[in-house]
Amino acid sequence: MSRVLGLCQRAAKVDLEALEAAVRGAALAAGAKVLEEMLAPVGVGRREEAVRCTCGRAMRSLGLRAKSVLTLLGPLRLSRSAYACPACGRTCYPGDEELDVAGTGYSPGVRRLVADFACDAPFKRVSEQLKAGAALSISRKDCERVAESVGADMAAWVASEHTGLRFTEPPPPEAPKSIETLCIEFDGTGVPMVPWEVEGRKGKQEDGRAKTREAKVGCVFTHTEVNENGRPIRDADTTSFTGAIESAAAFGERIYAEAVRRGLYQAKHVVCITDGAEWIRNIVQTHFPSAIHVIDLYHAREHLLELCRLLFDRDLKRLNRHKNVWWEALDEGCVETILKQATDLLPRDPNAAKDARREIGYFHTNKDRMRYGEYFQKGYFVGSGVIEAACKTVIGQRLKQSGMEWTSRGANAIIALRCVQRSGRFEDYWEQRVA
Repeated sequence: MSRVLGLCQRAAKVDLEALEAAVRGAALAAGAKVLEEMLAPVGVGRREEAVRCTCGRAMRSLGLRAKSVLTLLGPLRLSRSAYACPACGRTCYPGDEELDVAGTGYSPGVRRLVADFACDAPFKRVSEQLKAGAALSISRKDCERVAESVGADMAAWVASEHTGLRFTEPPPPEAPKSIETLCIEFDGTGVPMVPWEVEGRKGKQEDGRAKTREAKVGCVFTHTEVNENGRPIRDADTTSFTGAIESAAAFGERIYAEAVRRGLYQAKHVVCITDGAEWIRNIVQTHFPSAIHVIDLYHAREHLLELCRLLFDRDLKRLNRHKNVWWEALDEGCVETILKQATDLLPRDPNAAKDARREIGYFHTNKDRMRYGEYFQKGYFVGSGVIEAACKTVIGQRLKQSGMEWTSRGANAIIALRCVQRSGRFEDYWEQRVA
């Protein structure tokens, strides 16, 4: 640093950036030395009780072993006692466990920083940000390993929490309700995968193969008030997210547990807003049978427009007239009116009639979930915009960038990372690790 100071004094202009870098480097090096001295006693010396292996046998000491750990202040060199099991051969380092660096060369602070950055940026960019902003040299691949390791641990933390919640006994019906309305939404979106992850799977490519796997995503939020037009207002900072690439059955357990965590049994009203897909409908019927199931109004309008196109083909005048009339009927929840009139207008062409019947079937199947007039009157949400936005922001913005391909393990780790962060639970996770 003195060399830099001398150069700056001889120069006509002070290079503040160079001074900043030099002072920061000196400060970090000094801090790293102090931290290394503070950690020297951790995990060394005799213990009052024998260190026991997971198999139950007492482990024998192997003496001190050195370990390099990258911290926010820079690299440290630690010495800690090592132990080996004479029965199974397992080796452990109690000091590593005490410092939360078991199985890794990165401190909790560094892992947290990497995970935080990797929530929003590709791993190469994370590596560049750490170098420029924190003077930490971590390769792109190591950033990927660290972020996915933290994400996998977050997924395990959430799964452990959900396991207990799934078996929670509901309170008696007379128990007080502290939440006005709890809303539950979920959907799926494709994530681009490496070739071997989609081998043999049917998809939407021209050759019938898949290039993606579906990530199922759910959100839970509350609402209490309505605006001047009687439309519901989502309560601020109440939206939580959960998701993974998994079967519909596994996801059903996941979204149910998240709803319980958020107050499913403390809500006066529970509303599920979905697009009506069969797998989604089955989850609602299985896990939320008492909920008010609302088909997203905008999906219903899209199906209504498609029905009009199939019925009236190129007769634009008739198409627009019926669309406007049926649109009003749909907003009032009078689906039976639409069903009767559309059935009477089926075209004679068998192919066209077949497609029109499919759309009519959609409205017939979901008519009891399309009572929009009643939903508007009661101030319920009728749009699934929150989960559609989540598919784009929680999943798409991070996992569907140009050129990206994921393994299921890697994708699920980053999905867990983003869901925890977007749910405002990032601090909760790190606090429970300390605890």
